[in-house]
Amino acid sequence: MVRTHTEAGERILSAAPALADLAGLVRSHHERFDGSGYPDGLSGVDIPLGARIMAVADAFVAMMHKRPYSDTITVFEALAELRRCAGSQFDPEAVEAICAQFDAHGRQLLGQLR
Repeated sequence: MVRTHTEAGERILSAAPALADLAGLVRSHHERFDGSGYPDGLSGVDIPLGARIMAVADAFVAMMHKRPYSDTITVFEALAELRRCAGSQFDPEAVEAICAQFDAHGRQLLGQLR
């Protein structure tokens, strides 16, 4: 059931003309860079760039919020986890882009996350 949300999101956005361009990104945001994701088993650069970026951002935020299946972790632990999963779960360039922003603007970005 959980895995169907990507396709449901795609259908919803496709029906809204102003959001239709985003439909494919929503569909692909759980694809994994190594090809083990869903719903289509895409890998590497076959995953739309926006979906690769969305996957990193979605995971980053999720790691820092309480979930029924996991506790929260710190921003720094989340960044380390993104780096650990770069090349398998996540696009390494997308991971490096978000990590570079924290390296350059960490204090300011941390204030925005609170």
